[in-house]
Amino acid sequence: MISRQSKIERESSETKIDISINLDGSGKYECNTGIGFFDHMLCLFAKHGLLDLYVAVAGDLNVDSHHTIEDVGIVLGSVIKEAMKGKEGIKRYGTSFVPMDETLATVSLDLSGRAYLVFEGDFTVDLIGSFDTEMVEEFFRAVAVNAGITLHARVLYGKNNHHMVEALFKAFGKALSEALTYDDRIKGVLSTKGCL
Repeated sequence: MISRQSKIERESSETKIDISINLDGSGKYECNTGIGFFDHMLCLFAKHGLLDLYVAVAGDLNVDSHHTIEDVGIVLGSVIKEAMKGKEGIKRYGTSFVPMDETLATVSLDLSGRAYLVFEGDFTVDLIGSFDTEMVEEFFRAVAVNAGITLHARVLYGKNNHHMVEALFKAFGKALSEALTYDDRIKGVLSTKGCL
């Protein structure tokens, strides 16, 4: 089995980002973005997706959280795409429903190579700590576009904004883990076209 690991460093005038991932990990994580709630979400994504994830960011948080969150999404998507290497033998699709108290969220995805995001989540507060809730959708869009994932992320219902965002990140980890799983019955890639 190939080693599905990758590391990418990206620097701009707004952020300096270092991310490494092991898609066949055990849920180890170290996430330091300067945004406490965002760190928590990335750690949950790794733990529940059984991915080993390292994230270190220096961003222009004196402006706001936008550049840091979006740029982490860009690099995370890129590192996932690079770590996948080939897609031979993987299930390709993953779906997860995650309940958290009064909240239920779902993520369904396809590692198709075609980037697309459908996002549904109505948050009732602007900030969770220093995390801007409107950036949840922007984060998932950046990941989907840069990883080449068709991604449907939905909060089906909920009241507590922390729970709503947390359920989405957990569901994303679990759905991605499922899609990356090998199935011995799959020869080549799971597509009648013969490529993804």
